[in-house]
Amino acid sequence: MEWIGRVGAVTGAASGIGAATAQELAARGVHVVAMDIDPAGLSATVAAIEAAGGAATAAVVDVAERAAVQDVIAGVAAGHGRLDLVVNCAATFLARGLDVTGADWDHVLRVNVQGISNVVQAAHPLLARAPGAAVVNTASISAHVAQRSRWTYNTTKAAIVTLTRCMAMDLAPDGIRVNVVSPGWIWTPEVSRAAGGDRAAWEPVWGRFHLLRRLGEPVEVARAIAFLCSSDASFITGTELPVDGGYLAMGPEGLGDDSSFAGSR
Repeated sequence: MEWIGRVGAVTGAASGIGAATAQELAARGVHVVAMDIDPAGLSATVAAIEAAGGAATAAVVDVAERAAVQDVIAGVAAGHGRLDLVVNCAATFLARGLDVTGADWDHVLRVNVQGISNVVQAAHPLLARAPGAAVVNTASISAHVAQRSRWTYNTTKAAIVTLTRCMAMDLAPDGIRVNVVSPGWIWTPEVSRAAGGDRAAWEPVWGRFHLLRRLGEPVEVARAIAFLCSSDASFITGTELPVDGGYLAMGPEGLGDDSSFAGSR
């Protein structure tokens, strides 16, 4: 019952982990303000929430645009008078290495890092008045590892982990908890495109990077986010929660041979 009457803003809510999180929170009773730059995807998310009996409002916005974000949050204040939860899932998956341009850096930093800052700054006055308020940011296992031609994406995800800790310190006096999840390989639209839509062919390949030998589902990340938003996590702040099927726990030898893996089950 703790969820009933609460209002939560979810960025990147048009697809993938953001859409799954919006639906998960709405299913628990939260009125979700679904934010994204994709109107069609947002409409689909809101329709799915309403079809399941939940409540949601779509807000088409680019989180990199500070004034636009402030307008959305002002609308939340006017329409609901409260904001209890903020979940930042919006991201650009721009990956560049030696070929990176100044425009690439400007774009990826503005969306992935400054975008979180814009949302949390705008939401802060409302969150500060909400008992049990929480913020959850989304980083990645890519924050912790080197990957070829990934200067931009991995750097911003590492920045999000540190940004979360700094936010947690600054917002703690207002009773606002701030945490971050770091997903492993999740079957999102971006991963599906990289696989050419052929999950059966690619999951065994990518699954070997994880102790559980499979890719995750967006809803599995959404449930971890919901936990961090809940009173069950009331003494957790400034913390990173990997939702990675054991990716970061694995050593360079990987899973070993098939027989040893099978014998451990």
